[in-house]
Amino acid sequence: MLRKYFLTLSALFLVSFPANAQEVEERTPAPASVPAEENILHLDLSTGGRVTIQLFSALAPNHVERIKALARQGFYDGVIFHRVLEGFMAQTGDPTGTGTGGSSLPDLKAEFGQFPHMRGVVSMARAEGEDSANSQFFIVFYPRFSLDGKYTAFGRVTSGMEYVDMIQRGEPPLNPSRILQASIAADNKPPVLPGAEAGLSEATISLDDLNAPINP
Repeated sequence: MLRKYFLTLSALFLVSFPANAQEVEERTPAPASVPAEENILHLDLSTGGRVTIQLFSALAPNHVERIKALARQGFYDGVIFHRVLEGFMAQTGDPTGTGTGGSSLPDLKAEFGQFPHMRGVVSMARAEGEDSANSQFFIVFYPRFSLDGKYTAFGRVTSGMEYVDMIQRGEPPLNPSRILQASIAADNKPPVLPGAEAGLSEATISLDDLNAPINP
């Protein structure tokens, strides 16, 4: 008799549970959808064209939001690639052009993850401390898996890698390539082509400035 009683209670619970779960699901508002263009970064380079980068908002949400915020401020417009190593990567994001600068925003907590540093991956540069990334980032020329789990990969080039390959090498380069305009695809900014950057300020760089702790 007692066993029959417990079986009856169990049956009632199983019948009522799906209904309750459905009620909870109906009360919980669905997350607002984000347009795909909101997580696409465009870099118009002095090397001749537009580079399109898919941002990994699910893997590195805080770093993606930082890059988007700075791009929308115009922070990256005119900034040079100050450290470009053949067979490795091209680094930018420092308005001083020396590798020692950043934005006025606080440094970011690491979001390393396990996305591999393959060709075209865009990752945050940092100083010695793991939580020291701020505004500088680099684009990988060739796979460098030793960086995995040590630097926050926040995107990957989906088109225009040929313009990345044309970035002038050097540390710093004698005639550095630069970002003419950084923009988010959702903002629909037209490309800025080489020759249209006459108003951009030229950063003075010397070999004495080569003290760059913010390096991969």
